[in-house]
Amino acid sequence: MNKVFLIGNLTRDPELSETTSGVALCRFSIAVNRNYGSADGERKTDFFNVVAWRGLGETVARYAKKGNKVAVSGSIELRNYEDSQGVKRTGVDIVAQDVEFLTPKGSGGDFGGFNDAPAASSERKKPASLQAFDDDGDIPF
Repeated sequence: MNKVFLIGNLTRDPELSETTSGVALCRFSIAVNRNYGSADGERKTDFFNVVAWRGLGETVARYAKKGNKVAVSGSIELRNYEDSQGVKRTGVDIVAQDVEFLTPKGSGGDFGGFNDAPAASSERKKPASLQAFDDDGDIPF
């Protein structure tokens, strides 16, 4: 089974392109912090290249931008290629099956049309308050 789930921040704006046959392809990268630090207490970060195809890629390109936090689920894909000097190399990509936008509304992470304009302070709803009730100690069952 080849399944990966990552949560991280976009390191650059997504790049949308098309294959020669017209299929949408979006490339972006995310920085994922490790859960542990090194011996000197410094936390390490891993960087992953992600590819999203078709409608998912178009959605990511439209609504995500550098710095946004996303959750990506998908699979790991290895690519073998030769660089310009003829050296054989292996590239690793995450092929996204799902991308969920995690940057909270109003925190500077505007996902295009997903976020509404903030309401004026007089229009904001106040949270419902709890009301006290008379507890006579009887259990209702």
